[in-house]
Amino acid sequence: MKISLPSRSTPVSVGKLLCIGRNYADHAAEMDRDVPDEPMVFLKPPSALVRAGASVELPPQSQDVHHEVELVAVIGRGGKHIPRTAALGHVAGYAVGLDMTARDLQVEAKERRHPWSVAKGFDTFAPLGPVQPAEAVGDVQDLTLRLAVNGETRQEASTQHQIFSVRELVHYCSQIFTLSPGDLLYTGTPSGVGPVRAGDRLEASATGLDSLSVPVKRAE
Repeated sequence: MKISLPSRSTPVSVGKLLCIGRNYADHAAEMDRDVPDEPMVFLKPPSALVRAGASVELPPQSQDVHHEVELVAVIGRGGKHIPRTAALGHVAGYAVGLDMTARDLQVEAKERRHPWSVAKGFDTFAPLGPVQPAEAVGDVQDLTLRLAVNGETRQEASTQHQIFSVRELVHYCSQIFTLSPGDLLYTGTPSGVGPVRAGDRLEASATGLDSLSVPVKRAE
C-alpha cells in the first residue's frame, strides 16, 4: 500500500508500523500494568493497514477484539540515531488511527510468556485516517483524542498525558530501527479501551485532524 506524504509529490510505500504500548498512565492502570521506564515498541505488518472507506474485520480466531484510538506520526524523512532536537523535523504529517487488538489472544500469549504479534497483526487491525501536514497540526502534545462507538464516546484524552512525547518516540525508535519515509508511528492509546462487535461503527478523531470512520464486520 502507498501513502501520500505532504512533503512529497508522489506517494511512497508504507513501511514499518511502529506501535507504542502503555504510553498513557491511565491505560496502564486499566490494564493492571506498570508504567514503563522506556517506550514499549511492537510492530504490526503493513498488511494490517486500512484506510477510510474500508472495514475492520473480526477474525474467527478471536472473540474479544478491542478498539484503541491513537495519534499516528507519519515519517517523511528517514534517519538513524535522530537527535531529540531534530526528531519532529522527520515527521511529515499526522493522522488519527486505531490499534485493534485481539485481547483474548493477547492475554493468552502473555500468560504463556509468548510473543503477542498475532493479537495485534491481523489484516485490517491498523485503520488510518487522512494525513494532515505536520505544520498544520500545531502543538502535537496538546491534541484531544476521541473514539466513539455507535455515537457513544468510549475514549477521550489529551496527548499532554503521553508518558513519552512524539519527539521522544521518534528519537527512541531511531536508535533501534533506521526510519524511512512511509513508516507509521502509532503513539499509544489512553484509557477506555473496550470490545467491538460486528455491526458497530468506530469514529476516531483528534484536534486539527480529519476524522476516521470505519464499520466493523466479521471476516468472511
